[in-house]
Amino acid sequence: MSIHGILGEQTTTYPTTYSPEMLFPIARSLGRSVIAKSNADIDIESLTVGVDWWHAFEVSWLNALGVAQVAMARFTISATSPFIIESKSLKLYLNSLNFTQFDSWEAVKALISEDLSKCLQSEVKVDLFRLEDATSRLMVVQPDGVCIDEALKNLKAPLPLADHPDSTLLSVSDIQVSENASQTYSFYSNLLRSNCPVTNQPDWGTLGVMMTTKRLVSDTNMLRYILSYQQHNGFHEQCVEQIFADLMTHFAPSSLIVRAWYTRRGGIDINPCRVSDLSLLPKPSRLIRQ
Repeated sequence: MSIHGILGEQTTTYPTTYSPEMLFPIARSLGRSVIAKSNADIDIESLTVGVDWWHAFEVSWLNALGVAQVAMARFTISATSPFIIESKSLKLYLNSLNFTQFDSWEAVKALISEDLSKCLQSEVKVDLFRLEDATSRLMVVQPDGVCIDEALKNLKAPLPLADHPDSTLLSVSDIQVSENASQTYSFYSNLLRSNCPVTNQPDWGTLGVMMTTKRLVSDTNMLRYILSYQQHNGFHEQCVEQIFADLMTHFAPSSLIVRAWYTRRGGIDINPCRVSDLSLLPKPSRLIRQ
């Protein structure tokens, strides 16, 4: 297995028996060290305030009579965990449960939580949802705020394709305003795109931001910045943390929420969220593309 784990292999053998060894951790420090180089003033500890919500839609096992059961799951992972899980290794691990017998749903939850927590060296909360409960417990919502996806509709020339995320786009129109002029901005974009750093496959997502700052925020500059991620190779969590760090650096907000809802791949979607204070942590949710 390569340093990228199963995701980087050309062919994959799917296990048919319980295989917790399939889980492959990736150190968060790899992405955070890159952020530290581009944001010298950022406190790396600020990137550990938040949660990653993973939704898995292909969870199955056998009951005590050998009859297949199906469910959807949410895994809640603290941003303080030293590791994330390689997504394909999680898919293979969940598939390894398909022909394993369990006496109850609680036993399934307990085992998955134990295995994920061991892999990440941090407690992972596991919720299992029956399909008939999905409309209330995994309901699809609309992101908060204003969509900024049309902010560049009056461009005079085609937008150049960026090679890397460009945080300087944020500061072009930064204007310091009076001491008492803090304003809260709430917006989202469905145009977040980045690439898997292992396979180079595209990852699409919706980015949501809520920020209170004394600096003016330009929708056009913000959208240009988001679009500068189109060719960036980064895991979902690293992308959100990079955006969080850049907004903290350029806008010095008194409060900040940055979250992303990435579209599903391999039956799993990943939803990182970083906040300036845990009291701001929103509830997990799903969007229409998920």
